[in-house]
Amino acid sequence: MMGIRVRKVIPSLYVTLRNKEGKTAAELFKTNHEEQLKMAQKWIKETTQSCSTVAALVATVVFAAAYTVPGGSDEEGTPNFINSPYFLVFTISDVVSLASSLTSLVVFLSLLTSPFELQDFRVSLPRKLIVGFTFLFFSVITTMLSFGATILILIQSEKKLTTLLLSIAAFLPVFVFAVLQFRLYVSFMGSTFNFHKITKKALPSRLVRRLPGGRKLS
Repeated sequence: MMGIRVRKVIPSLYVTLRNKEGKTAAELFKTNHEEQLKMAQKWIKETTQSCSTVAALVATVVFAAAYTVPGGSDEEGTPNFINSPYFLVFTISDVVSLASSLTSLVVFLSLLTSPFELQDFRVSLPRKLIVGFTFLFFSVITTMLSFGATILILIQSEKKLTTLLLSIAAFLPVFVFAVLQFRLYVSFMGSTFNFHKITKKALPSRLVRRLPGGRKLS
């Protein structure tokens, strides 16, 4: 994979050429980026472990909430507020949150078992991180939505101000999480889906034509 990437950004004549140390372009690139690779491996492992912990906590909370019906049940086991519109919101958001958190957990676990080779940082690892972050963020949103619906079921308030304040309080963690992770998410999106465009811009065709042929890499 590394050789394929190098061939795309340098003239074909330079692929097999070696510098004074006897290294090809791909070998030289790998040698010069060993330290960055170690740092990237450490960062992605720590990030994946942290996100896995959060996903597991969310899954635990929403799984327990599924067996704790807001407002309790009657003698026949029917929820007391089953006719409330907020109860439907609670049920749907709880199920979606559980599915999203478990999906993100599986994705992050697959990241932890990845070999973390240099070529994996090109598309594979960023793509998995994007998927994991997306499902984790969605699980946090639906968890707080479920929490807000539970509070509204219990207080049974018809005041718009109360509903507004509860909504703001419920989605404040979601907003903070989105703001803190937005730049990282956009960075991974750009590096993954616009990789070929970035590669083409790295060495414009007019610059490649001006490179002297037949000269060894320094």
